[in-house]
Amino acid sequence: IYNIALSPNGKTLASGSHDGKVRLWDIEMGKVVAKWTGHSEGVMSVCWSAGGNRVVSGSRDGTTRVWNVKTRERILKIKTGHEEVWAVIYSPDNTQIATGGFIGGVKIWDAKTGGLLATLEHDRIVFSLAWTSDRKKLITASHGPIRIFDTATWKQTGTLEGHTNYVNTISLSRNNRLLASASDDKTACLWNLETNIRVETPLQHRDKVECAAFSPNGRVLVTGCADKNAYTW
Repeated sequence: IYNIALSPNGKTLASGSHDGKVRLWDIEMGKVVAKWTGHSEGVMSVCWSAGGNRVVSGSRDGTTRVWNVKTRERILKIKTGHEEVWAVIYSPDNTQIATGGFIGGVKIWDAKTGGLLATLEHDRIVFSLAWTSDRKKLITASHGPIRIFDTATWKQTGTLEGHTNYVNTISLSRNNRLLASASDDKTACLWNLETNIRVETPLQHRDKVECAAFSPNGRVLVTGCADKNAYTW
C-alpha cells in the first residue's frame, strides 16, 4: 500500500496499492467495501473531494482517475503526460485537480472535464502536493527547495530551502500556518508559511523520513521513518 486517505466524515479509508487497485475500507467493520480497477501500474496517491463523494487516484501508469463513491463508477480518466503520477490532490472547492510526478512537473486540471489549465515546471520528480484551504497557495515538494505557487496566476511566489535531499511528503496544519516536510536527508522540518522561514532546528531521525502528519489540533506532528519507527513531536 503506497498511500491512504481518510474520508471527510472519518468513516471510510481509501488506499492505493502496488497491484494497481484503489480500495475503499469501512473503518468500523475493517473490511473492503469497494475495489476499483483500471490502473495498469501501482497507485501512488489518492485524495478525497471535500464533500466525500469523489476519490481521485494517481498511478505509475501516467493516468489520474476520478471515482464516484456512491455509484462505484469511474467518471473521469486523465492521461496526464507524466511518465508516472506520484501525487494528486483536489483543490478545496473541488473545481481543480493538481498532479505531480516523474516528467512534466505539476499540472492543473479541470476536475469536471479533465482539461489542462496550467503546467508548473519542475526539474525533478514531484512527490507531494499541498493546497491551502483558502485556495490561494499550492505547495510542491520534490528534490531541492519546496515551492509555493499563487493559484490565481500560477506564478511561483516563494521557496522553502534547507533540505539536502528528496522531500517525500509535505503536510499542512489545519490553520495553514505551518507546513511539515519529511525528507531523505533524515530530517523533518516545520515551516512558518507567513514568513517562509523554518521554525527552530530540523527534527533529526536515524534514517530517511518517509511521511509526516499533523494532529487535528496542530500541536503534535507524527513522522514515519525508514528505521521502522514512528515518532511523535
